[in-house]
Amino acid sequence: MAVHPVILCGGAGTRLWPASRDATPKQFIPLIGPRSSFQETIERVAGLTDSALPIVVAGVRHRQRVLDQLAALGVEATLLLEPEARDSAPAMAAAAAWIARRDPQGVAVLLAADHHIPDAEAFREAIDRAVSAARQGWIVTLGVPPTAPTTAYGYIRVGDPLAGMEGVHAVGAFVEKPDAATAASYLERGYLWNSGNFIVGAEALLAALDTYVPDIAASARAASEAATELEPGVFQLGEAFRGAPRISIDYAVMERTDRAAVAPVVFAWSDLGTWDAIWAASPKDADGNASLGVTHLADTRHSLVRAAEGMSAAVIGGANLAVIVERDAVLVCDLDSSQGVKAAAAAMAELNAAPSGPSLKHMAQTYSAWLTHNALPLWWALGADHQRGGFQESLSFEGGASDAPRRDRVPARQAHVYASAAAIGLPGPWRTAAVHAWTALDAYKRPDGLYRALAEADTAYLDDQAALALALASLHAQNPQGRYAAKADALLTAIRANFSHAGGFREAGARPYRSTPQLHLLEAALAWVEAGGGEVWRVLAAEIVALALDRLIDAEGGFIREVYGADWGPTPSPDGRLVEPGHQFAWAWAMDRWAEQSGDPPAASAARRLFHAGAKGFDPARDAVVDALDDTLAPLRATARLWPQTERLKAAARFALNAAPAERAVWLAEAHSAARGLWRYLEVEPRGLWRDSQDANGDFTHEPAPASSLYHLFEAIRALRALAPIL
Repeated sequence: MAVHPVILCGGAGTRLWPASRDATPKQFIPLIGPRSSFQETIERVAGLTDSALPIVVAGVRHRQRVLDQLAALGVEATLLLEPEARDSAPAMAAAAAWIARRDPQGVAVLLAADHHIPDAEAFREAIDRAVSAARQGWIVTLGVPPTAPTTAYGYIRVGDPLAGMEGVHAVGAFVEKPDAATAASYLERGYLWNSGNFIVGAEALLAALDTYVPDIAASARAASEAATELEPGVFQLGEAFRGAPRISIDYAVMERTDRAAVAPVVFAWSDLGTWDAIWAASPKDADGNASLGVTHLADTRHSLVRAAEGMSAAVIGGANLAVIVERDAVLVCDLDSSQGVKAAAAAMAELNAAPSGPSLKHMAQTYSAWLTHNALPLWWALGADHQRGGFQESLSFEGGASDAPRRDRVPARQAHVYASAAAIGLPGPWRTAAVHAWTALDAYKRPDGLYRALAEADTAYLDDQAALALALASLHAQNPQGRYAAKADALLTAIRANFSHAGGFREAGARPYRSTPQLHLLEAALAWVEAGGGEVWRVLAAEIVALALDRLIDAEGGFIREVYGADWGPTPSPDGRLVEPGHQFAWAWAMDRWAEQSGDPPAASAARRLFHAGAKGFDPARDAVVDALDDTLAPLRATARLWPQTERLKAAARFALNAAPAERAVWLAEAHSAARGLWRYLEVEPRGLWRDSQDANGDFTHEPAPASSLYHLFEAIRALRALAPIL
């Protein structure tokens, strides 16, 4: 029944820019005195009653920084490394699972690494009170009496005292960060600040998560069990951790449970979240100034001045200022405007990420040459099966073909690509290649007019039928006399007969109500409208757009989920929370294309919202879009496949081409960023192949190039080539 201090080192501290950065967030830099707040927290937990070895939970990139700062204190700890950040609930759950396997009766003292608490003895006394309640099954948070009506913190309404537990109360309510007037009323009514520190039995926390967010509990247990020891005392949590929903402990448990308790404290506390908070907690001179480093202050009052090592700062005639000088950035702000630093940090990140290197015009020419002289010839020479017909599923970097079963989607997409290449005048035998691809599809035809996913099986997927319809549109555009229109009309009749459902189309398989088949069917319908197909295709496009606008697009977030319920509403399953950035960009492109065809303003507006939702998955460190978000638009999987990068480029290029002059520069910058990031996937030998996926660190996986990605690349490059008149 030991007490296990857990120091949580998450958080970026962007309100303390430029001192706090991703590589060195605020918990690892000295803010008040010579030691970091992480080191102060480690020292503060020393001497807790019945204390076990501290556990530190941190990101993999901060491993050495944690170890160095522990070594400087001469303190041993167990270090649990998160493979990627997942917010406070998964981090706490992983620590609880770690403790529970070793000490089922153990109590976890879950502490943020970035808080300032000068009175260590008062802190330990409060923890002892909270531990007594935790051993009775309560989940206890420390509540801090407010010193001012700030809007920066959440609040707690204190409930009745707990019987037999001196100094601990039930939680009456948790309240989110209020406006200024509400904060003032909370101060008068005795509300407490929510400190974000928790004391709870390890098994009790896991049980609560089992009840309210079972995916987190399951991921935490699996990640703990699969942890790898990298060196003595240092463990990397298993990959299951990446699958945990990204959510705070307040939302996950504390606002739901009837076992929430609060221990009011008497010590001074600050989360050191803003520069005015740093000033307030720092020692000051007679003029109310706090300074660090080589500084000179004259006729200056009530200010904070910090100069990084190797830098110096002089302030003359200032008042109420924060002046923060780093080697590559300087912040000057009024202390009363400290809450605005986060937005300034984001703006500076955008400016620093401004396009560099080759111009977008040069990149458009490079991509076009790559497609014309490398990709299309290579896939026709090595990717096409000139003996048996059709196309290979993938090619290795040695030129070897995959022996995987061949899907109908691959020749359908290759038929579309090569027919479209001929249509835009790229040199090569591309009409022949397109017909070669289409001819192979005869082996997949079913008696009911649909096409099998595999020639040897009988299952037909809607997504594949959409690819076939798109190929037929491109073939028809090249050869209107080739009876492709009749084939497409017959295919659409079979699609409606077999897949229609509640204003949309269900998919075969275990997840029938998926958005992506609707998207690909919309793409095919739009292609047929542009190729002069019958009214049936315009009607189909209008139906799918209506479904998207009325049911699929989240009203608040502006995004489209991957999986829905039978009524096309959100489903509570884990799949129902999945949002793929690549598909947001693809939907944005398709909705804008429909808006141009039909003059539909709601579709045009939705297209922009969808693009911005997809952009939530952009990782500037890799110039890449991650594979998956959850329905809060927080990262769910940090891997980054090739195809989402192409969809971002395709949509940004389209918006840039059609944008008003005042807006065009923004979309050109997006297209430039997307083109820059995508090119990394193509920098391989032989030229014309590609790498398909990179991990969270930006390292590419070694695997064959999938043939179906040529479709994504072709459409992105076609959109980029279309920008030539305005570049």
